[in-house]
Amino acid sequence: LPLAISPSLDSLSGLSCLSFSFLVPIADLTSSKESVYLPYSSAFTKRSIWVISTLVVRFIIRIFTNNSTKSRPPPSPPALPFIGHLHLLSSTLPKSLQTLAKRCGPLMKIRMGDTAFVIVSDASTAEKVLKVHDVNFASKFEPGPAQYLVYRGSSFVNSPYGPYWRFMKKLCITKLFAGSQLDRFTYIREQERMKLIKFLLQRSVEGESCNLSLELEALTNRMIYRMAMGKRCTSQAYSDQAVEIRRLIRDIMECGAKFSLIEVYGPLKNLDLFGNGKRIKDAFLRYDQKLDQIIQEYEDNRMNISEQEEKDVMDILLDTYNDTNAEIKLTKDHIKYFFMEILMAAVDTTATTLQSAMAELINRPQIFKKLRKEIHTVVGSDRLIKESDVPSLPYLQAVLKETLRLHPPGPMHRRTCTVDCKLNGYDIKAGTKFFVNVYAIMRDPNEWNDPDKFLPERFLEPDYRLIDFKGQDFRYLPFGSGRRACLGSSHASFVMHATVGSLVQCFDWKLKDENEAGIDIVTGYTGALARPLVCYPIIRFDPFN
Repeated sequence: LPLAISPSLDSLSGLSCLSFSFLVPIADLTSSKESVYLPYSSAFTKRSIWVISTLVVRFIIRIFTNNSTKSRPPPSPPALPFIGHLHLLSSTLPKSLQTLAKRCGPLMKIRMGDTAFVIVSDASTAEKVLKVHDVNFASKFEPGPAQYLVYRGSSFVNSPYGPYWRFMKKLCITKLFAGSQLDRFTYIREQERMKLIKFLLQRSVEGESCNLSLELEALTNRMIYRMAMGKRCTSQAYSDQAVEIRRLIRDIMECGAKFSLIEVYGPLKNLDLFGNGKRIKDAFLRYDQKLDQIIQEYEDNRMNISEQEEKDVMDILLDTYNDTNAEIKLTKDHIKYFFMEILMAAVDTTATTLQSAMAELINRPQIFKKLRKEIHTVVGSDRLIKESDVPSLPYLQAVLKETLRLHPPGPMHRRTCTVDCKLNGYDIKAGTKFFVNVYAIMRDPNEWNDPDKFLPERFLEPDYRLIDFKGQDFRYLPFGSGRRACLGSSHASFVMHATVGSLVQCFDWKLKDENEAGIDIVTGYTGALARPLVCYPIIRFDPFN
């Protein structure tokens, strides 16, 4: 419909917007050179003008309305089609995100393939997520290649904030990891630590090196397995089972570590191009078969257990499984996955931190000597350090705090926003996935002096002396904070302090490769060492002689 349109500004409902006057000459077809002839009747022309005017006005109003309600997402660096920001990320993901945050700010949006994440990189924003709006961010998302998990929907660690998670957390706090239960496990931790010291003494006498990384991993696995299986671990059969379970857990973790970011989040993530999906699924199935066997043996022997006998973790879980009045009906998949999660946590948190602490101390002889002097002053020279000595050893505590600050075992904590909300003035949609970059927060130069240096003395200063592992100071979050904080931090603390103290008290350490200038510590997602810590233990104190 050819019309001559001339724009003018009018007022409509208090808004300044464009309206149009339509020149439609009918009587005098030659009265204006700018007029366009319409070969229609006057009534039809007026109706057409009214319809078109209405549509134009509604379109303009919609534009103004959309502009006034347009969401304001967090800033984001330029992305590429299909892969998003994967080209900007290295295998050391927390470090890459820390670098991007320096450009985009402490709250930014990153896209990995077709999956978007919001990254938190400073303490004040972390406090809003983990404390102020804790309920809104109390759910987690499954990490990594979740499409290959055998126990989908059975995780406690990654379960949504809801009835199952609340039920399991209550069970952990009141029974599984209660203070009284941890006290009952003291003898297990002591026995396993003594076993490690005896092994290292023997290696020293023989003049042989040891892979300290593997020995520390085995130590934490044995502790957790005995806590889970209790007295049943005393027989050789169950000891062999512990070794086999540890091997299966290691297979699963190694398979998971082979996935690259492009395999997990890229556009071809469901094609399993390199076969890693099949390998991790096979490892899960082998673990599943072994746990079925163990659970069956437990159930066969449960009739012979008295009510007065101390119960281990598996006993408690099976009691809950058989309780018809329980708030939540546990399945065997729940039990098997829970057991896997606590064993993985032993490797990914406690063992990794022990390796990092020893690597830092071996690299820094002056700090090593200062710590040994404190232990000698408090403990003496005629007995091995005990867990009960730790409160009297502030420098040992500072060494572990500094290790966890520089090398957090979980450098990025996962959260999911469950409701629409605002954060730092930006609009966050329900379902948004979050990473709290703990690695970046605990190396923030605005919060820490010389943030990349290993300086345990900082935790003896007034500003940092009261910081602990509980996540109340948001500058320091090695075990998280809020509802989803790590429930095993107390047990990990017992193991880490006593083990590092024992290794410093009893041995000097010499790297096997004398030409090695230092020990690299990965700043990647797991915080693990770049290579195993292989050393010669040199006896300084034998607690058995």
